[in-house]
Amino acid sequence: MDLLDIVVDEMYFERPLPAPAAALITQASDLYAEDPDAAEQRLMRAQILAADHLTVLVALYRFFFYRHRCADALDVAERCIAVAARELGIDTDWRRLDEARFGHAVQQSMPLTRFLLMALKGTGYLLLRLSRPAEARERLAKVVQFDRKDRLGAAALLRWAEDAVGRDEAAAHGDKVRWIRGAAKSNSPEAESS
Repeated sequence: MDLLDIVVDEMYFERPLPAPAAALITQASDLYAEDPDAAEQRLMRAQILAADHLTVLVALYRFFFYRHRCADALDVAERCIAVAARELGIDTDWRRLDEARFGHAVQQSMPLTRFLLMALKGTGYLLLRLSRPAEARERLAKVVQFDRKDRLGAAALLRWAEDAVGRDEAAAHGDKVRWIRGAAKSNSPEAESS
């Protein structure tokens, strides 16, 4: 998953992370395997110290994602989108992202704009895992709109979401309608995350 590909040491978030919050994230990482509850407590304390710092939010996302707590990971990814948008000086509602706002964001920071798109893709993936394909499709379509060369790999997830929406719509009509998958090969989100 894209947010998981970011290494904390490589993060390009411009605000420095307060040392106590960084120490808590390191402690959480060390405790993750043996005491996940204690790890989560450290992450929550880091969040108190730096509530809207993207490094803290990504650490929380990773924790929830690897613990298979998709709803919690989704909440954090949504916060990542809002924080990144604020830092880029654009509307925090991703639905309003258009060519002009995207161009402004790129001029502010291409790495942070890429992060915004990756977080949006992450929410789409999580919504698929939560059996909410129509919502996933909307978010993934927005990523594909601005990543025309599919460097972030959202196109396959979008096809999967479209297939899932098609199946849901066919099922809503009972025995009267049969769903036929589109010509493009559809991959499951599990295949995308590996």
